[in-house]
Amino acid sequence: MNTIMRKSVLGIAGLAFAGGIAGGPIAAHAATPAVDAKPVAVVQTDKSTVDKGKLIPHGTQGAQSRIDLNDEQTGNVKAIIAGTKKSGMDERAAVISIATSLQESKLENLGHLGDRNDHDSLGLFQQRPSSGWGTPEQITDPIYSTQAFLKGLKQVDGWQDMPLTEAAQTVQVSAYPDAYAQWEQQAADLVGQHWNS
Repeated sequence: MNTIMRKSVLGIAGLAFAGGIAGGPIAAHAATPAVDAKPVAVVQTDKSTVDKGKLIPHGTQGAQSRIDLNDEQTGNVKAIIAGTKKSGMDERAAVISIATSLQESKLENLGHLGDRNDHDSLGLFQQRPSSGWGTPEQITDPIYSTQAFLKGLKQVDGWQDMPLTEAAQTVQVSAYPDAYAQWEQQAADLVGQHWNS
């Protein structure tokens, strides 16, 4: 890491420590190149048992987005974490799952959206009954849909060593494969906040 970048990262980290930085929405830029350097991840948590290095091991790619969550969305975050733990997977798997759901549904357990829907996609991960993800009732159960997503993730060789967007895309097969990356920081913050709650 060069001296200027190190001073910038340390300066931002110092501001965050001294006064706290409130995360706000950041406009996504499609042409933003991936950065190979591993930035310091600011994970908002009081829980010292969450391994922060596991949450964003490769650094974020591109501009990051953030949304404010309501009680239902926060409940879905907790359900995704519960489903991850039931699947015997770690915090990184929860980060990938939450980032995927942020992209697919903004953490809302969506029913059929009619003409606005992608075929018969439902739930937090926009899984399709016609593609074998489960029945509509199963897919709209947050823990079931999380475990179905993670079952797919477990079948991806080396998912632990992939950038988030590549791991998510391998499971989801989205028309917008790079879109998952923008949610990595918020997903990591949410896992850090709720993993041990």
